[in-house]
Order: sequence, then structure tokens, then C-alpha cells
Amino acid sequence: MSELVKLCSADDISDDEPKRVLIDDFPPLAVYNVDGKFYVTDDTCTHGMASLAEGYQEGDQIECPFHGGAFDIKTGEPTAFPCSDPIKTYSVLEQDGDIYIQPDAT
Repeated sequence: MSELVKLCSADDISDDEPKRVLIDDFPPLAVYNVDGKFYVTDDTCTHGMASLAEGYQEGDQIECPFHGGAFDIKTGEPTAFPCSDPIKTYSVLEQDGDIYIQPDAT
């Protein structure tokens, strides 16, 4: 099992307002709050190289700001055209008010 990586404080993530996080040795990440539960995906859309954290979150869906494609935040699966390739998701742990990922687990 790999070591946990701290991303941010849970207080930094509001409902339906994803946050872009930059951490050494990782691609840009997006952190989401869906009904009080936290999720993390790669931040870059697989279709158009846009930041998903700059997109529009509604519940467990994130819409890319470039072309309107969308992904399921929980699974990374594309849910709207033109996106067809999934985004990477990460195993998330909330501990002592902070959000961590376990890099090798999905």
C-alpha cells in the first residue's frame, strides 16, 4: 500500500464547486464535494485538455467548460458527448479535516 498524499483541507471544498489542486509528481487534480463526500479525479478533460475544476458541477456530474462533455465524478466514466475516454479517479480519505488520496488505489 502506498503512502497517503495530502491535497487540501475539507473546508476548502464547497458543494458543487470543485477545486484544482497541484501536487508535485501528480497531474493536476480536481477535488469535489458531492453531498458531503469527497472525490478526486485528474483535472484535465480527456477530450479537450480543459480544467474540469473550471467546469460546471451538478451533483455527481462535472461538465467540461470547453465543449460541454461530462463525466461521472464517482467513476470517471464519460456521460455526455463529445467525451468518450474516462478520467482517472483516486481513492480518497478524509482524516482530521484534511483530504488525502492513496495514489495506487482507485
